[in-house]
Amino acid sequence: MLGDETLLSGPIAFGPVIARQSELFIPTLREAPADAEAVSHKLLVRGGYIRQVSAGVWTFLPLGWRVHQKVVGIVRKEMDAIGAQEMLMPVLTPEELWEATGRIGIPEVFHVEDRSGRRFVLPMTHEETVTFHAREIQSYRQLPQMLYHFSVKDRDEPRPRGGLLRVREFIMKDAYSFDRDEDGLDVSFRKQEGAYHRIFERCGVEYHAVAAESGIMGGKESLDFLAPAGTGENTLVTCENRDYAADLEIARGIPRAPDLPERLDAPKKVETPGVTTIEGLADFLGIDASATSKAMPVVTQDGTLVLALVRGDDRLSESKTLGVLGSDFRPATDEEIRNAFGAGGGSLGPIGVGLEVVADDALRDGQFVAGANRDGWHLRGVEAGRDYEPRFADIREPQEGDACPVCGGALRFQTAIEVGHIFKFGSRYSEPLDATFLDEDGVEKPLVGGSYGIGPGRVMAAAVEQGHDENGIRWPASIAPYEVHVLALHGGVDDVLRAAEEVAAALDADGLEVLLDDRDERPGEKFADADLVGCPLRVTVGRKTLEDGSVDVRSREDATDRRVPNADVVKWVRDR
Repeated sequence: MLGDETLLSGPIAFGPVIARQSELFIPTLREAPADAEAVSHKLLVRGGYIRQVSAGVWTFLPLGWRVHQKVVGIVRKEMDAIGAQEMLMPVLTPEELWEATGRIGIPEVFHVEDRSGRRFVLPMTHEETVTFHAREIQSYRQLPQMLYHFSVKDRDEPRPRGGLLRVREFIMKDAYSFDRDEDGLDVSFRKQEGAYHRIFERCGVEYHAVAAESGIMGGKESLDFLAPAGTGENTLVTCENRDYAADLEIARGIPRAPDLPERLDAPKKVETPGVTTIEGLADFLGIDASATSKAMPVVTQDGTLVLALVRGDDRLSESKTLGVLGSDFRPATDEEIRNAFGAGGGSLGPIGVGLEVVADDALRDGQFVAGANRDGWHLRGVEAGRDYEPRFADIREPQEGDACPVCGGALRFQTAIEVGHIFKFGSRYSEPLDATFLDEDGVEKPLVGGSYGIGPGRVMAAAVEQGHDENGIRWPASIAPYEVHVLALHGGVDDVLRAAEEVAAALDADGLEVLLDDRDERPGEKFADADLVGCPLRVTVGRKTLEDGSVDVRSREDATDRRVPNADVVKWVRDR
């Protein structure tokens, strides 16, 4: 019997298992998809890492999954190191949990119904589900708790694009902490923050941790981890002196001083026929756009009409306005504007209106031209505090030319990818879901929580955006699919292939991850694929190796080869 033979002869010995490119599914392409704009989209498709199934829905091919799981491994180790406990929560989530927290109406949420008519959501985050489980925490003695999982998320994204950057389905590591009070939450938050710094450093990605908005998840203190890139959904705002950084959605900038005309003792009407834009108004009156105010009526979720007011040369920040109003909002319709102001959208102003006015801080001092709430008319010399009483807030979007709020230096704006986001949600979910515990003083209190997310796919995209050249990807060593790419330029000569196999086996025996290109392809084809795939180190074995016992070696960043004896290849790799 086989069992007896094994006992008599000892365990069967197998040779090293080398990843042979001839046996792997790595469908490289010479041309990028016609609709691809982002570098990461182009190269991950061309390199055989990912394939699109439908808009915003992607398959990770074997090579791409290796990179993805390298990122996952780093994240898992750092989560475990701070005491977080891994679990797995389902994607299919009862709709009533999201109804209880008020998030059921978010447009990006997928809704499904089973054959019995019971409704579910496919969540983009798991705050509701994890809080449902946290209801089993009964006492302060069971706190703190920190839980995490890697799970598929779904998002009804209306405009998927950018490969892995804006998708409809993705895998995310989301962690959640539960504490008895804000002090405890702060400890958990700082642990996660420290872990995130270590994660991105280990992944070899350049990043900035910046103040951010919590967005549709709701919450308090919030940090984004942004990776500068050629393409991305976020804008990173930094000071030239490196003492300020923030996401554009929450960033503060000091605008240039306005060029104001002489002060008036009272507002003065001026006829402006046919003028409906800031540019047209400035040209008509011969003034700078900074001397005007821009009125934007918005309607909150409960139907309240509010007038948002910014300087004429500024843009209204939707995210800041959402935070100030404490509600989602939409632009008012033409009918709503006409009914409230008695005029059309090009002639609106804050004087004499019976609704709340929220004015940007840049309008605190000085007099500005504003609409007269009469078609074809404006008012000169409108002054906040004297002519109308607004609620002041920072609701403008920073722009080029703004100064740093810390030191006055110039602000810089970079496109970036959000690779991580952490925020405190307090009792935002525990209160509606009745997740309470008995505290030391005998009082029942809601759990206080935080949420911490990382997208491994976005980390991959950021690494490619930051590490590439005209020939392909330059992976950081820590997340590369393989550490060493051995090219066998054998041209059908068995001895050359055998020499390449021996080099690959020696590297494998030293604990290195090796991809052996043993295909019977032209050298140019192999070099092009090696550059495209982007492993950090390359070893080339050819017919000359049989003559001098040496191979060509180079790192992905080098432009030229170096000749190294076969016996020294492992040392050369280790020294890199």
